Amino acid sequence: MSEREKWAALRQARLYFQRPENPGFLVSETAEAGPLVPVFTSLEGLARFAGACGWASTTAEDLVGLLPEGVRALVDPLSKRPFLLDEQTLREEEGADGGGS
Repeated sequence: MSEREKWAALRQARLYFQRPENPGFLVSETAEAGPLVPVFTSLEGLARFAGACGWASTTAEDLVGLLPEGVRALVDPLSKRPFLLDEQTLREEEGADGGGS
């Protein structure tokens, strides 16, 4: 799969995250990367990270629109290739592939 195809697939992929008691996100403050929300490409990944918990899911594209300003998502933090996701990253990848969705 090309890099362009990967990002196109990610835009529509479901991402799972731990659901807090009140609407919103559980944000982790980190010294190096700032505020992050851990999200996962599978329920199994979320379970490995958080154990049994309430959860929610949405598409990656919707997620970046819902995140509070200045907060990024850390996708699959326990995997071999975790990566940061935010609206700027999606825009840059869209511009880099010369198109959009």
